[in-house]
Amino acid sequence: AYPYLHTEDYKYRRPLLKINTVTNLNVNVYNQNTQGLFTQGYTSKTDFYIYLLFTFTIQTMAELEKFDSLQVIAKEHENKVIKRDLERCNEELNSTSPTPTLSPGPCGFGRMVNVSGPKTYSLTEYGTSYPYGAWGRDANPAPGDENKYWLVVLTSSNVYGNFIRQYNSLSTIILGIEPTDTYISSSNPTTNTIQGSNMVMYANALYYNCYDTYSVCQFNLTTQSVSTVDLPSDTGYDDKFPFKHLDTTYSYTDMDFATDESGVYVIYATTSNFGNVVISKIETSSPPVLGQTWSTSLHKATATNTFMVCGVLFATRYLDKKTEQIFYSYDTKTNIERYDLKLNITKRQTNIEFLNYDPRDHLLYVYSDAYIVTYELVFQ
Repeated sequence: AYPYLHTEDYKYRRPLLKINTVTNLNVNVYNQNTQGLFTQGYTSKTDFYIYLLFTFTIQTMAELEKFDSLQVIAKEHENKVIKRDLERCNEELNSTSPTPTLSPGPCGFGRMVNVSGPKTYSLTEYGTSYPYGAWGRDANPAPGDENKYWLVVLTSSNVYGNFIRQYNSLSTIILGIEPTDTYISSSNPTTNTIQGSNMVMYANALYYNCYDTYSVCQFNLTTQSVSTVDLPSDTGYDDKFPFKHLDTTYSYTDMDFATDESGVYVIYATTSNFGNVVISKIETSSPPVLGQTWSTSLHKATATNTFMVCGVLFATRYLDKKTEQIFYSYDTKTNIERYDLKLNITKRQTNIEFLNYDPRDHLLYVYSDAYIVTYELVFQ
């Protein structure tokens, strides 16, 4: 038997068919008894068969060579296109677009150009037991409390907390010595306790998402009392609009809190804004009051964290296990949004569960998989 060879490529099939033809000729020539089959000058079937075999072989090899050359040329062109696209992609990835020039006034920093660090990198006294938490300094401390640091670990299901731990210095929080605990409630969780890892300290009060509500809690550490203010009724809470990336969802991060030179903000998402970020200023009276509000086009699920610097909201995203990137900004003074920022943050741990800017020292305070970390913002 002389079976046909098959291939899906039509151009390649043609020379293969000729090879099959030669094979079939071998059979037919030897089966023919008619002298008329032979061309003049060939006295035997064998001579004629050799002639046909030689002719078809030369033609077939020529076609195969031509086909192979065309394929090589096409592949070289394709490789050039791919190389060009990769070079363009690499240039775009490595380029650093200018970040917004911050408005003058109380700030006067100019343009953010880099994030250096980490400067501080340490486990807390809890070790790796609690990967979700927050820490930092009071952005507007009372006299005598300027050097204090606070720490909140979410000790229940990596979601809930009910006390604030304070330290007198950076060295004591790193060493885990001489802490002072202030309890919001003896139960965890319960009404007005902490839900989610996003919170800030301002004027000796902790601001956070109240347990199981769309309300902001203000816990006064001096009076040990809680006041609340409601966000819009369509605000996402209980894991409706958390921060996330492809590999991880940061549970119950529906609300983020930020401090800057002018006070406290809450960052959240609403169904009326299609799950996009909304920024509200919190007036830090007691009880707190919801102040001016800005709606953005940033879909909250595309970000991993936000922070404020001098009235400008910045958002981060996860690039890989070693890199987080500041990619977005919204200026509350001009309402200008940008998606082209490329300021990278070098990580020691995979995830960043909490991030906030301290206007007193221009550091980013980060809680990253149980580690407390700081980075310095560099302005030009």
